[in-house]
Amino acid sequence: MVKFELIKIEKHTGARLGILHTPHGDVETPNFMPVGTQATVKTISPRELEEIGVQIIVSNTYHLHLRPGEDLIKEAGGLHKFMSWSGSILTDSGGFQVYSLADLRALKDEGVEFRSHIDGSRVFFTPEKVVDIQVKLGSDIAMILDWPTPYPATKKEALNHMKLTTKWAERAKEYRDKVAPEQALFGIVQGGTYFDLRKENAREMMEMDFDGYAIGGLALGEPKIERDKIVEVVTAILPEEKVRYLMGVGYPEDIISSVINGVDLFDCVLPTRNARTGTVFTSRGKLTIRNAEYRADFKPLDPECNCYTCRNFTRAYIRHLFNAGEILGPRLTTYHSLYFFMKLMREIREVIKDDYLLDWKEEFLKKYRG
Repeated sequence: MVKFELIKIEKHTGARLGILHTPHGDVETPNFMPVGTQATVKTISPRELEEIGVQIIVSNTYHLHLRPGEDLIKEAGGLHKFMSWSGSILTDSGGFQVYSLADLRALKDEGVEFRSHIDGSRVFFTPEKVVDIQVKLGSDIAMILDWPTPYPATKKEALNHMKLTTKWAERAKEYRDKVAPEQALFGIVQGGTYFDLRKENAREMMEMDFDGYAIGGLALGEPKIERDKIVEVVTAILPEEKVRYLMGVGYPEDIISSVINGVDLFDCVLPTRNARTGTVFTSRGKLTIRNAEYRADFKPLDPECNCYTCRNFTRAYIRHLFNAGEILGPRLTTYHSLYFFMKLMREIREVIKDDYLLDWKEEFLKKYRG
């Protein structure tokens, strides 16, 4: 089973230092999970993920169910063997992906019916089926089927979606306890941008005693100040002894502010998606390598970075790769951006250990926004 060990809480903030023990190794927290939606982190091999220092990745139940199918992956020995990844894996339930299919799905109390974006075939997800898929995938951590509230939304809409998520959570937990009690299952707190609903749903999820708790339905267009307040409100309620996961939030400044509010895990497509189009994260902020100013720039992407890309290649060369349509360009930028995020999380853990997070945040952001 997955077990969270809380090591310390920083003196001046709610930031937490911990270890998430999983069947496939320990995950130091706070930590960032690269997104490997279809059993791969795009352009990067598992060996390179290990080099970069990645300890846990996120894969997606919706996409893997549609292609190649959980039965085939089970036959291969589970998701870890199928993709040759020895680290930990969290599988998202696919709720957000189905939610995004606005014209292709129908929401019901029993579950959600949708049409495959691949071939148009009908699929019906229930809370039990989503758990069953994740059991067959063999991930270390499974997520309940939930239903996010769009932004903006009325309180009535948020309440209805929250109630549905709670019903589904009860069914998912009961089913998991019967068929696979050894697999960790996380509850997801919904409630839109309404603080009272978020508090209520956090307490409902806690009553079910999940192995960890996620805060979902954010990064959907709401103001950052509102998002930060929701995170603060929810983490103040969630139990200290369980891991806390903020879904889909990935800008460095947002990660830092959420760590201060007591979040342990993050995931987002930003570092990989942006990198594939030529925008990387650096210690001095974002850099778009396609820009003409880098045509004859022979410095590394980030002079303060020690990753393979920055040790060996110049901005001019990487810009050339993008302009020439060479696949090495996106590979090198993705490698660097993931390294940047792993380094960011290591630094955050170190300053929490030394009770220096707020001062470090000021120094980091001054340079990053400079």
